[in-house]
Amino acid sequence: MTMFNPPHPGSILKEDVLPELGISVTEAATQLGVSRVALSRLINGKAGISADMALRLEAWMKGPTAESWVRMQAEYDLWQARQKPHPNVKPIEKPKAA
Repeated sequence: MTMFNPPHPGSILKEDVLPELGISVTEAATQLGVSRVALSRLINGKAGISADMALRLEAWMKGPTAESWVRMQAEYDLWQARQKPHPNVKPIEKPKAA
């Protein structure tokens, strides 16, 4: 089932994970082995969660799984794309049997 306006996964890190851990973006970035700028872009919704970042988050927090992070990003991206006008794409026609 599609969630209505799913949150950007970065907002979950910003609003739930970092406050719960009581650490700054800088400290989290250091622990994740990424730059502060990269993590800041992610938590502010300016960048998506890559497969690499999903694996880092999984290892760092020992769950949610990398698949969960990637799935959250895909749900967010699809919902955002569905809010925009769609191009006029004609469905493919199957060849007629001979």
